[in-house]
Amino acid sequence: MSKELVEKIVNILDDKKAVDIEVIKIKELTIIADYFVIASGTSNTHLKALADELEFKLAEEDIRPRQIEGKATGWILLDYQNVVVHLFLPDARDYYNLSRLWSDGSRIAVEELIH
Repeated sequence: MSKELVEKIVNILDDKKAVDIEVIKIKELTIIADYFVIASGTSNTHLKALADELEFKLAEEDIRPRQIEGKATGWILLDYQNVVVHLFLPDARDYYNLSRLWSDGSRIAVEELIH
């Protein structure tokens, strides 16, 4: 289920023109989630549109986030239990650098998920 959800999320973000989508498998490192999906938006408006589109498209399949944080901060987090989505403005993404923080996780090739 987690891998299929990751694929759906990546495709929704790609369709909405998210920048630099990254998937990190963290299942072996922590109990908080199986995957992190990290992506950037080009502005606050774009960031909110990415989050809204994810919520809308996944709700159509009766998949709802357990929690959403930060809709006005430059970092929006959508917690879909086994998959946590982090949407950043570029400066916030550079500052928090989750890719480095979770560098022990396995990288999933996003290109293979997009259809």
